[in-house]
Amino acid sequence: MDNLLIGVVVLVVFVIVILVKTAVVVDQQYEYVIERLGKYRTTLEAGFHILIPFFDKVAYKRSLKEESIDIPAQSCITADNVSMEIDGCLYLQVINSRLSAYGIDNYHFAVAQLAQTSLRSAIGKITLDNTFEAREILNRQVVEALDEASQNWGVKVLRYEIKDIQPPRSVLEAMEKQMRAEREKRAEIAKSEGERQAVINRAEGERAEAIALSEGEKMRRINEAEGHAQEILKVAEATAEGIRKVAESLNSPGGHDAANLEVAKKYLDQFGKLAKENNTMILPANLADVSSMVATVMTTLEHTKKIERTEG
Repeated sequence: MDNLLIGVVVLVVFVIVILVKTAVVVDQQYEYVIERLGKYRTTLEAGFHILIPFFDKVAYKRSLKEESIDIPAQSCITADNVSMEIDGCLYLQVINSRLSAYGIDNYHFAVAQLAQTSLRSAIGKITLDNTFEAREILNRQVVEALDEASQNWGVKVLRYEIKDIQPPRSVLEAMEKQMRAEREKRAEIAKSEGERQAVINRAEGERAEAIALSEGEKMRRINEAEGHAQEILKVAEATAEGIRKVAESLNSPGGHDAANLEVAKKYLDQFGKLAKENNTMILPANLADVSSMVATVMTTLEHTKKIERTEG
């Protein structure tokens, strides 16, 4: 019985070993590289697989997920001979498990070293000032160099990002002074532009004010001229109307006698005022002949009336 029990136990252990050696479960986003007697046989994808015990074995396990590799800081020299420390981060993905296993011994180390050399080469082609502005260009150049070299490694380089750039302390101080000078320059330019604009605005304001004043003066003079013209026109119309009324009165019955009387009356009134206001009186040559003076005035009126009739 004891021998039988021992045999059963040995058989169970053997079966368990066989199952462990033959049954393989590959997780999602992983691939296993299988070797048979030390030679590549196949690549197992995600799922359950059975191997031949003692002949097949899992030689390499590869993750198909995107991986991030930290690139240590390294010293790079720019085209204008400035040394600086630069570190970065590399993102890659295994696209061929067999090539990643047999194409290179350690693809992580190889990619990191190649990223450093490619970055040094790219930095050596540009100046210090352009280094900070050309990060995208540097990243793209490193990715292109790595992608071309890693094709035989079964690895796809997705992107490279520069994390930090550390120039020497002396360079930082010089850059700080340069930036301070540039800021002061921009401030002075902005101040001068402001003063210039203020002068222009004041000049434009004064010009607009002068134009407005001249326009106002022009309108005032035009209005005054139009007012004077209207006044002259009204006076002329009134005078013409008065003359017309006088002419009509002279033509009416008794108008001539009335005119004689009015002229004589006006003559005497004005002569009387002259006598009151002046100590020295100038007398006409024929003071008693008032009727001859009136006749002269009436003759003039008759002559004027004849002229108006002739023109009419």
